[in-house]
Amino acid sequence: MKIEIGISEKDRKIVADGLSRMLADTYTLYHKTHHFHWNVTGPMFQTLHLMFEVQYNELWLAVDLIAERIRALGYFAPGTYTELAKLTVISEEKGVPKAEDMIRSLVKGHESAARTAREVFAFAEKASDQSTLDMLTQRMQVHEKTAWMLRSLLEK
Repeated sequence: MKIEIGISEKDRKIVADGLSRMLADTYTLYHKTHHFHWNVTGPMFQTLHLMFEVQYNELWLAVDLIAERIRALGYFAPGTYTELAKLTVISEEKGVPKAEDMIRSLVKGHESAARTAREVFAFAEKASDQSTLDMLTQRMQVHEKTAWMLRSLLEK
């Protein structure tokens, strides 16, 4: 059945492609954060273990919201590691970094996700896609706040 939600097919495709990149960044950041939650060690163990759990749970919920928005626009959401790896700008870690390096890596990841959301925001704004704009605004707020909170742990 034809989709008639007030956004052209061309614009829906452009926004869905951008959201696919956002999904890939979010999923990669989820995976990295969960990996760090399992493997963090050192004097900040308790703080980071709990903080990472809160963060990966939030990211897991966001993955579903982003994928469902892509589907609402009429496109399939990428779901394999191969597809997601091609779309993300966030790199995986090799091995298990020290706690402070985990924090630095997550700061970079959240800042990258915020930048991706801003890029997609421009496409959604041009398409007058208020639903996507609302979601992206919320995602930017979460990523920027999380990056700030993580950066604050690195202050000496």
